Amino acid sequence: MRIALYQPEIAGNLGTILRTCACMDVPVDIIEPCGFPFSDRSLKRAGMDYFEHVRYTRHADWDAFKRSHDSQNSRIILLTSKAEQPHYGYTYRATDILLFGSEGSGVPLTVHEQCDGRITIPMKPGMRSLNLAVSAGMALGEALRQTGQFPE
Repeated sequence: MRIALYQPEIAGNLGTILRTCACMDVPVDIIEPCGFPFSDRSLKRAGMDYFEHVRYTRHADWDAFKRSHDSQNSRIILLTSKAEQPHYGYTYRATDILLFGSEGSGVPLTVHEQCDGRITIPMKPGMRSLNLAVSAGMALGEALRQTGQFPE
């Protein structure tokens, strides 16, 4: 299981996701450009002392990320408000990559079309979206539960 973040815009969200992934022993792929300097103090503050424990890879762009995973037996599963299948009803595999778009614009259609699956987190009608870090935690928790990958 992996988390991939497409052009994250808010350092605090990335820091929180890095901390979550450090605790869950899940690698993170960061698809740049980010909407902030990666060395921003707020990123490290949000990740606190967990920052050194997370395994992350920075990719220059979507194409570089795709090249790094094309040879692997991984599916890219996009979390999007435009999907109909709920995250809890999806059958995850241990090698899946959960992809999250940027806070302001998600992912472009070209990226959307390259994903192997699309899922959503159901919400109360009239609500637009959840916070990125909250969404990542919810989806990751369900994926780890299904695949038996929670740390011992």
